Amino acid sequence: MNRITLIASALSLALSSASALAKVDAAQAAELGKTLTPIGAEMAGNTDGSIPAWDGGITQAPAGYKKGQFHPDPYADDPVLATITSANLAEHEAYLTPGVKEMFAQYPDTFKIKLYPTRRSASYPQFIYDASIANATQAELVPSGNGLIGAAVGVPFPIPQNGLEAIWNHITRYRGANAEIQRNQAAPTPSGSYTLVETNEQIKFLYGVPGTDPAVLAKENLLFYFKQVVTAPSRLAGTALLVHETMDQSKKPRQAWTYNTGQRRVRRAPNVAFDTPGTASDGLRTTDDFDLYNGSPERYNWTLVGKKEIYIPYNDYKLHSSDLEYDEIVKPGHINMDLVRWEKHRVWVVEAELKSDVRHLYKTRTYYLDEDSWQIALADLYDNRDQMYRVGMAHTINYYDMPLVWTTLEVFYDLNSRRYIAMGLDNQGEVANFDAELSETDFTSNALRRSGRR
Repeated sequence: MNRITLIASALSLALSSASALAKVDAAQAAELGKTLTPIGAEMAGNTDGSIPAWDGGITQAPAGYKKGQFHPDPYADDPVLATITSANLAEHEAYLTPGVKEMFAQYPDTFKIKLYPTRRSASYPQFIYDASIANATQAELVPSGNGLIGAAVGVPFPIPQNGLEAIWNHITRYRGANAEIQRNQAAPTPSGSYTLVETNEQIKFLYGVPGTDPAVLAKENLLFYFKQVVTAPSRLAGTALLVHETMDQSKKPRQAWTYNTGQRRVRRAPNVAFDTPGTASDGLRTTDDFDLYNGSPERYNWTLVGKKEIYIPYNDYKLHSSDLEYDEIVKPGHINMDLVRWEKHRVWVVEAELKSDVRHLYKTRTYYLDEDSWQIALADLYDNRDQMYRVGMAHTINYYDMPLVWTTLEVFYDLNSRRYIAMGLDNQGEVANFDAELSETDFTSNALRRSGRR
């Protein structure tokens, strides 16, 4: 990380996870909505104007859009500013992460970046802004850092004081209240052949419900319910997973259950966490890679390194299109980079170092969090030899019918096997439904059993 050039800012101190757990004072919080956006990004653009000022993001859907459709690209007419290849890489090196540089090194003839104008499209409902401002002077990490109190609905730490606060902002960011998602995945061989694994996911976010009381949320100690059912291919169909994610994991860790079609039984699954391989992933991602990072942060020491301007995938509406066939996206080595839009954005850089008394597949993890959404945009993942092992990329859009920022595709590139896994392929299926009618009874062990038997 010593090669990263940081943006000086009084609000982005390089503090470790051992820092004091104090709330910010009223004077600092007063900058939210003034010099900072309500969720903590710098309101102003950068010095040379390549990053514009935030003006509220997308505040209305494009003409003709109807709820339930795949989201038309509001920036379809934007020109490509530059195409970065291995031939002109040096001209852009200052804005590239180590992981992205490794992708150029591994695939010098095919990997590229199509750079577009920066569009600070991130936007959220007003109740998220109001709650984030309230959280700023109330939210605290629990003493272990493995949970939080005094926060609900909005970003808990819009002015983060350490790496743990920043990663909790990602974990708790707003993704609606109820969501049903078709998250198909492909893990192609180096030649590009793959079998599509089709999954249906249901998520009930308890943290983000408008009007939720932080004290009640802390007492119930639940962030969300999650259920995933594999629907294809036939050899995997019916495999199901249920998760109850807790808010203070030092009090009670994640609760998980799996349904095994062969045994037709629901079993407790305490190992669905950390570096356990993800569902049907061919060992190409860990459980805590899902959503770029999820779950307990307890195995790492987290450092808030600071801010940096870099190129990240952003506003990937072209990749989101229902006009695409999956074969147009999934290619040998990496996804089709002609479909990916990159922009220059400011990100928070957060580094996680594995604690000496625990184990994990990744010794070091570096995350780049979009300042406008707290969504992890890129991840550099290193093995126990301090060699880069995997590179994670989040391809996001603003689901402007909500509005909220979330991925349309998540990809993890394994540099050793020269393979990758792409999760979120729904182009030939159904767009994410944020109006799903879900209740707590949909997330019981009996409900898991019923879902697996379908």
